[in-house]
Parts: sequence; C-alpha cells; structure tokens
Amino acid sequence: MPLHKDDPKSVGGYRLVDRLGAGGMGIVYRGRARSGREVAVKVVHAQYAEDQVFRARFRQEIDAVRKVSGAFTAPVVDADPEAVRPWMATQYVPARSLAEQIREFGALRPAQLRQLALGLVEALRDIHRAGVVHRDLKPANVLMAEDGPRVIDFGISRAAESGNGNTLTETGQLIGTPPFMSPEQFTDARSVGPASDVFSLGALLVFSATGSGPFDADSPYMTAFRVVHEAPVLDGVAQPLRAILERCLTKDVTDRPGLDVLAKEFADALPEPDPADPPTMTLRSDGLLGAGTFPGNATDRTAATGSGRRGGGRAGSGTSGSGASGSGTAGSGRRGLARPLWAAVGTVGAVGLGLLAYITYGPGFPQSWSGGSSPAPASSRWAAVPTGWTPWRTTVFKEARWGEVNALGAADGPPSGSQSECLSQGDAVYCGGDGVLPVRLDGRTGKTVWRAALAAPGDDPTGYNSSVVGVYDGVVLVRQAVAKEGSATNPTAVVALDAKDGNELWQRKVDGDVDPVMSGSLVLTPETGGRTMTARNPRTGAARWVMQLPARDYCTFLSAGSGLYAQCYPTEQNAKYSALLEVNTGDGTVTARQQVPFESGLIGVVDSHPALLLAEGESGSVSLEDSTFGRILLTDPTTGGQVTTKLAKTYDGSATLAVGTLWITGSNGQVTAVSALTGKALWQTRTSVEYSGPPTYDSRTHTLYLASPSGRVAALDTRKGTLLWETAARTDGGSPDDAASPKVLLYGGAVTVMTPDGTLFSLDPAHPDRTSESG
Repeated sequence: MPLHKDDPKSVGGYRLVDRLGAGGMGIVYRGRARSGREVAVKVVHAQYAEDQVFRARFRQEIDAVRKVSGAFTAPVVDADPEAVRPWMATQYVPARSLAEQIREFGALRPAQLRQLALGLVEALRDIHRAGVVHRDLKPANVLMAEDGPRVIDFGISRAAESGNGNTLTETGQLIGTPPFMSPEQFTDARSVGPASDVFSLGALLVFSATGSGPFDADSPYMTAFRVVHEAPVLDGVAQPLRAILERCLTKDVTDRPGLDVLAKEFADALPEPDPADPPTMTLRSDGLLGAGTFPGNATDRTAATGSGRRGGGRAGSGTSGSGASGSGTAGSGRRGLARPLWAAVGTVGAVGLGLLAYITYGPGFPQSWSGGSSPAPASSRWAAVPTGWTPWRTTVFKEARWGEVNALGAADGPPSGSQSECLSQGDAVYCGGDGVLPVRLDGRTGKTVWRAALAAPGDDPTGYNSSVVGVYDGVVLVRQAVAKEGSATNPTAVVALDAKDGNELWQRKVDGDVDPVMSGSLVLTPETGGRTMTARNPRTGAARWVMQLPARDYCTFLSAGSGLYAQCYPTEQNAKYSALLEVNTGDGTVTARQQVPFESGLIGVVDSHPALLLAEGESGSVSLEDSTFGRILLTDPTTGGQVTTKLAKTYDGSATLAVGTLWITGSNGQVTAVSALTGKALWQTRTSVEYSGPPTYDSRTHTLYLASPSGRVAALDTRKGTLLWETAARTDGGSPDDAASPKVLLYGGAVTVMTPDGTLFSLDPAHPDRTSESG
C-alpha cells in the first residue's frame, strides 16, 4: 500500500518505501537501509506511546524476538522502544501469510503440509530453547517464504520458565486469538507454558489441512467454550495425521507430545514431495509467481484447492469472515460450522501487526470480533448525546417542570408504596406502574408526549397497575390490571396503544400467572387460565398461533435475539427438575426440550446457547434480582449438551449477562465481573450505589451503569472495573424492599435513570454532574 501523506519519510535511519499493514495500535512499513537492505518496520501509534504498560509490552516483544534465532523465525535488525514513537525493524520476508495463502488457494496438500509442519516444529524448538512461549501461533503469524515458513509476531509472548517474565496482561483481559488458543490460556493464563504452543500448532495444522479450525463457532465466546470443554472437530484430516493432531489438541497439558516426538511423527505421517510432481509456486508480495513449495500450482490452481478438503470448492465453506473464505461444500457435515473467527492480517514482511492485532477481552470476551480493537482515548470515550437533548428531570406522577398531573394520582405525588418501571426505545421513554397510566416521555426533554386515557380521572389509583411489555412497529403493548371492588382478583388485559398518540388499538383480556412477553414481531398473551400462550399481531391483535403449556407447570418466558425460550416449573412439592423449552416463533412448536435443575433460572442466551444461574442455599428459581447463586449452566438446545461451571464464590445480588460476562451487583454497592466460561472473578469494585438491581451494560462505550433507589448513579469501565464516576443522590429515595429496582436506560449517548418512586432524570455521561438546574 502506498504511504499516506502524514506518514513519516524515515524511521531510525530507514527510508520508508510503502505500507505493509495497519492495525489499531500501530503501522507496519517496508523500509530500506542505506545499503539497500529491506526491513519491515513496526511503528506504534502516537496515542499509545504515552502508555507505559504498552511500552513495557513492546519492549517485551523486542526482547523475545532477539532471543529467538533460527531458520524459521525472523530476527530483529534494529529497534528503539524508548523513541517518541517506539519502533522495531526485523528481517523483511517477501511472502504472504498462511492465512492469505489458504484464503487464496485453499487447503494444503499433504506434501505441502509436511514442510509447514516440520518447519513450524523447528521454529517452536528454537523459540522454546530461548525460554520463550509464543502464545499466539496462528495462520496470520506464519509467513510462507519460498524456503519454508517463518513464525513472526512475538507481541504477547512471555518467558517460559515458571515464575519468570511478566505477562503484562491486565485483570479482565485475555490476549490471543480464540480459535488457536489453548484451554489454559482461557482458564489460567499465567500458567501457560510451551505445551500451549503445541495445542496452537495442532489447531493451525487442522486449519491448514481442511480450511476450517477444529473449534470454529459463531462467536468468540462459543469458540472459547469449545476449546475448553469440547473435543476438536477433525473431519477431513486423514490418518495417521489425525491421530497426531488429536494428541496435540488434548485438554490435559501433560498428554500433549513434545516437539522432538512431533518432528519424527510428522516426518513419518506426511509424504515427501514426489520428484515427478510438477513444480508448485508461491505468490510473492509483488503479485508475481516464484518457485517454491507453497501452495498452488502456477498452471492449475484447482489442483491445490481441490485436494485434502471436505468436498469440492474453496476452503472454509460456510464462512464469511476476514479469515479463510470461499464457497463450496468444504464445511458440510460439520457441527455448527461458522466463519473462522480470526482476521487474516494482510501484512507482507517479517513483522506482523503484533500488538496491533491482538484480541482484547474486556472482561470475559471481546465487544468486537474483528480483531485490533483498542480502548478509546479518554477524551473520546463517551458517545455524543442526541441532537436537541438537554439534562432533564421529571416524575410519572406530577412533572415538576411541565406541571402535567397524572390522571389517576394526586398532584402532590404517588400513592403510598407505589412503584413504576420504564422502557426506552428510539427517542421515547414509555412508563407505567402502580397508579400510573401508560405514558410516553420525550427522551430529549422529559416532556410528556401523551398519557393513555385508560381510566377516568378520580378512579382509585391504588387499584390500578400498568407495565410496558414492549414496543414494535409503532405500537406500545401494555399489561394493565384494574382492581374491582369486592373481587379477589384484578382483571388483567393486554392493551395495544398507538405510539404516536397513545390511542387504544385493541385490548385482550388475559388470565393466569404467566406474564405476557414480546418476541420479535409477536406479543404472546397467556389465556385459558395460563395453560396456553397465544401469539398475536401487535398492531391488530390477530392470533398467529397457540402454544399449549405443560400441565401443572408454571412457565416463564424469555425472548433473546430471534429466539424464544420458556422455563417451566412443576407445581408439585419436592420437584428436582424444570423443563427448558426452545420455541419456534413461526408456529409455536417446541424445537428443543431439556431437563434442568429446579433451583435455576434462565438469565440470557449466549449465541443461541441458553444460560441459567443455579441457586445455592434456597429452593426455587433464580431471577436477575436479589438471588443467591454459585454456578452457571450453559446448554446446547441442538445437542442437549450441558456444562456447569462453578463460580469463584457464592454471590448474593442481582446479575446481568452480556458479552460472556456476569456483571453482579450486591446490596452493599459492590460490583463483580465473572467470566461465564470459567467462573473466575475478573475484577471487583466497591461503589456507594446500594440496592441497585441488575446493572446496564453499554457495548458502545464499554461502560457498566448502576443506580440506587435514591438516584445515585455510578459508571464503571468494563475492562478493568475502574470506577469512572459517581453522582450524588437525586431523589428522596425509595425503600430498598421495593420489588421494582432502579433502572438505567440508554438513549444514544445519554443515560436515563428511573427510580422506583417514579422519578426520572437524564444525564450526559461525559458530564454527569450537570443537571436540568445547572444546565
């Protein structure tokens, strides 16, 4: 790639010729010394040059590469980690990465695989003899030179000797590329040794032989889950190579073969090139074909791409990432095959993007699965607030600013003990509650847009309750209960309101203890005493289908993404199990059913895999609010598989599940991040925000928000657990015993907070202390 106008002309005396690649933390150039010798120069971005932890990691990389010297690694030529912008120059190798070769030509033939496997074993021997563990051996870090592979990029390597070296890995971060990481890199990164590179070598060779990794999945979370818990998928790898790779990919570190053993076994298992074979060629960095043994034939590329793979076509069928790509049937028959989840770094030369391309989990798993993501500078951490937004404060009972009075309630405040809850969508906030008619507020100003006329002024507010079920296609779905004098029950209905003006579109009486729920373009209403759920069109109320619920069971529903799940609990005493159902939203049929512990509660779905918290020391289900739990159960509706992970301790509190992490808040204001995969605590932070209920996770800014009943708000950085700010209390508070917890709603770059007493206010996270009074 040509140099940009703001690129330096030279670095460390090396004239820069062109760009080889760029990542989130730096740029790699092709440079030329005065003698004409070409080098690959990695230069750190200016904003990270001030980060002392990053500088230390960069020095560690330079030291690691300098220790390693062999035919299949690229040596450091020059470096200056103390420069204003740290840089490192290594031998320039005119070759593409293995990732690009597989993407361009398909899986390797056995003879090509032999040279790759033996070359990588020799490279790892040199690396380990130097006392270094690479820790990120992957196709993007292997250059396919004419005389054999070169291992590059030691940006996350560390000393192999026990107790030596510093991983420089901050709490809450796992560094590597999940499809090629070892199980111990996920479960105990500080114990990683040379055997970890053997595991990565096995995964890399499976990919090279088939075009697909042995643990490919739809997300980094499920990839990591498979690496830690499941057997590798080795379809398409022929014996005897398959048996060798199975031993490389065993979970037990002590069962993996050593490099000397592998060298002999690879030499015996893989054929040497037949002198009668036509010469094969490699595509050089300049786009020309040169003599060599990788990977495609100059005159017949299909010969290279068609052999050694599952079916015809290009390697990596069924994939759509920036790693191996192509079409065909190469991946057919694989369990849950999805795109290989790593980005092929298109860098030519000995210096890969290194620290530029590592994956940072924060905490638990990455927010973005494209590689190279990095923390935003503090000045740009917060997203811009919506146009026209100003700080505001109001109440669903009587608006202090606008003077509008709730038709049911008194002008001086809510009925005693009342609670309210709100939902945010687009530029609107929709609220309901005890004694609160459904109301729409403008998210920019807090002003009331409309209040539904579902009851007459002067009606008893203590006998009325509304809650917002969901919003879809301009329709607000509300559950409404109205107490009738002399009646033991409150007649309940689902009411559809026009989102523009609050006018009623339709109403349907419902009964039973099951709550109505929104699932995509449907609203599900309980009927016939709670024995059936009817899916209806939100705008018309027309029935789409009816689902029969299990007899004598109490069911709760959860809609997650495009999936709909129900957990049904038997009503008889001493029941040990409940049923977890996956429901087809097209016709209401149950597509999967699993038996799960009775003392559990469905809390969310991770890539179509339902997750349940398991109760400790109590009988009954677990909810997101105020439960005691010590384990998490991950299930696979397709295979019926279940994995239970013990958490680091038993927790009392509320939880939110997002990006593979449990965010747990205790009543004392303590916040803990726990990996849902390993059960280990990633960080723990004390705040003064007590009785917050489940926190709110903002994936755009990597921020966790929590609020107290008194309107005190805190923001934490999800990567490290750093407390970013706290505000003072903004209301007189609500009782900690209130069933409804305070809630933080996201509106563009702004944050709206709802407290149980009906107070709502909106703030700018970049300036949390600014109020409607202060401006």
